[in-house]
Parts: sequence; C-alpha cells; structure tokens
Amino acid sequence: MSSSTDSMLQSEFQSYAKHRWLLTIAGLLFYVVDVLTDVLLALRYFQQKDYLWTALTLTFVLTGLLVTQIFSYSWYWDDINDPLQNPDGEPKISGMSRGAIAALHLLGVGIFTRYVYLLRRGFRVLWKSSASCTEDQRRVEHQRLFFLATDLSMLKLFEAFLESVPQLLLQIYIVLRLGEGAIVQYLSMSFSFLTVSWALVDYRRCLRRSLPQIREMPSGLPTFTYLLYKLSTIISLILSLALLLLLSPFTSVFLTLLWLLGALYTHLKGEKFCTSKGMELLYQGVIGVILTFTFFNVKGQNTRVEMVVYYVFHGVLNTLAPVLMALLRPEMMTVSLLLAVSGIIFGGAVMGMVSILLYYLLMHPREGERRVGDEVDGEERETRREMRERNFPQP
Repeated sequence: MSSSTDSMLQSEFQSYAKHRWLLTIAGLLFYVVDVLTDVLLALRYFQQKDYLWTALTLTFVLTGLLVTQIFSYSWYWDDINDPLQNPDGEPKISGMSRGAIAALHLLGVGIFTRYVYLLRRGFRVLWKSSASCTEDQRRVEHQRLFFLATDLSMLKLFEAFLESVPQLLLQIYIVLRLGEGAIVQYLSMSFSFLTVSWALVDYRRCLRRSLPQIREMPSGLPTFTYLLYKLSTIISLILSLALLLLLSPFTSVFLTLLWLLGALYTHLKGEKFCTSKGMELLYQGVIGVILTFTFFNVKGQNTRVEMVVYYVFHGVLNTLAPVLMALLRPEMMTVSLLLAVSGIIFGGAVMGMVSILLYYLLMHPREGERRVGDEVDGEERETRREMRERNFPQP
C-alpha cells in the first residue's frame, strides 16, 4: 500500500459507531421477516392450489438462500487458505473449524453465522474493549468490523436482487393480473421493498467506509437522495416489466436476454472478483441479475456513458409498457388502475433522474477540488489483502 494511502488510514480513521451495531440487528430482523412472509405467501398459494405461484415464490427464496450460502462459504474458505489471514495454518476462521463452517452453510444459516459473529465482535470492541488499547490497535479492530460488515452487506445485496426484487415483480404481476391482493401479499411486497432499500444503502455506505482511499458517503440528504434515485428507478422498471408480462409471457424471454447481456458486460468490463473460475462465473451471473434492475458499477471510474445508455434504455421501457398496455390489451386493466400505474412509472422515472443528477452533481464525495469516481464494487476485498500485507494483526 502506498505511503499516501497509509497516511490516509492514519488521518481519516473512522470508528465503527455503536448505532451501526444496533442497525445490524435491525437488518437481521428485516431479513428474517422478509423470508418468513415469502414462505407464508407460498403456503397460501399452495393451499389455494396455485402451484405455479407457489413454485415461483419458493424458487426465488431458495435461489437467494443458496447463492448467498455459496459465496459466504467460499469467502470463509479463501480466508482459511490465505497465509496472510491464517499464518499458522489452523483449519479455522472466525472461531469456527472447516467442518463447522461447512455444516452451518449446508443448513442454510451462513448469513446468520456472519450476523452473530459481527454482533459478538462488535459488542466486545465497542462496549468491552480495554482502556489500555492503543490507537493503532483500536483502528485495526474498527477496520476489521467494517470489513466484516461489508462482506455481510454484499451478501445481503445479492440476496435482495436474487430474492426480494424478483419476488416484488412476481407479486405485483399477480396483483395486477387478478385485480386484487391479500394482506400477506402486501406484507411480502412491503418487506421486499424494505429489504431492497436497506441493502442498497447499507452496502453503499459499508463499502465506502471500508475503503481507506475512498471518502465515505455522507449521511443525511446525500444518502436519502441516493436511495431515492435507486428506489424510484427500480420501482418504475418493475412496474413496467409487470405490465409487459401481462401483455405477453414471452417477456420472460426478454428478461433472460437482459440478464445474459448484463452478465456479458460484467465479464467484459469488470475486474476479477473471485479466486476460482467457477465462482467468478457465478458472480458475473449475479451481477447480471442486478444490472437487469439497476446500474451496478463493475468498471470503476468514467461510467457516465454507460449510465446514460442504461437509463435511456430504461426510459424507453417505461414509456412503451403503459402505451402498449393501453393500445393492445385495454381490457386487462381499468382506466383508473392503468392511469395510477402509469403515473407511478413516469413519476418514479422522473424522480429517479432528478435524484441521480442532484447526487452526482452536488452531493457525491470529493477529493479536494476533484469529484471522485464511483468505487469498483468488490474493491474492499482487494484492499483487505493489501492491508494484510502490511502485517496487521489477524482476527
């Protein structure tokens, strides 16, 4: 690591605040309730003999669960086999043996394991740390907490776009198709929306705070504006896709093509993220899903052109979906419902574009007089390796 980055680590040390520890508990509760409401919804569909909806609802839940377990286990395995992270070669990490880690992930509780470890370590550092702890030791401990939180937040981001976002699209489609919805459907959609909101902001803030060379994301209005940009554009697109699915089930083929295009873009433009070829392909597939619904930085700086092209394309979809519905299948929706959905689509798209302009023109962190580019997602793990090379104490 360069001397300038080293000095930045010393001068711009950010402590892992107690309120962030408390917010981790809130994030865990959102995660549990989101999955629980989806399972209850699948049970309701099964009781009504709607087996297709049952299968799709459970498929999204299981896909998010399986993929996040795979990544979580892979990252634990990398840390165990890393001589800098595990210099003694002991077959354990975070207080767990290889067998325990494998068993916990096979049982599907790898995410909970990370939550528990972060909460336990955070409690010890924030509330029970020794007063004799030096400033360097304190800085290292807090940086470790940010690394742990960033790994967890990235897993939650994956889960949100593999489970919560597709679930939101499916349930909106079903409600629009039937013209009505049950309480459990609205609960499922509400918690999916909250989970996505939480994952987007938590990941963004955790990532920037874990990178010593990147200015952290300001709280308050900048964070709210960034969240508004993301949620407005995502909701507009989901509603547009739901209308297109109502028009034709072949829209699912179009979604598959969008996913493949996003995965190919990640392969061509992104930096290597995983240590194995198989995991790298899985990562590219996951980012392809994310890119289907929102812009995700896999290139680094100078992504302005890509973002413009991306959201122009989204604008075309947002315009075509209500127009095609009104012209080709007006009998499928009442005029008032179509107007309401169209208003949310257009209003969300406009609000999203205004928010993104405000954020990147006025609120995006600066380095001196220069506005910095977005961080490459996943850069935190490379920074962690650099810090290990400086012989920082290992967890």
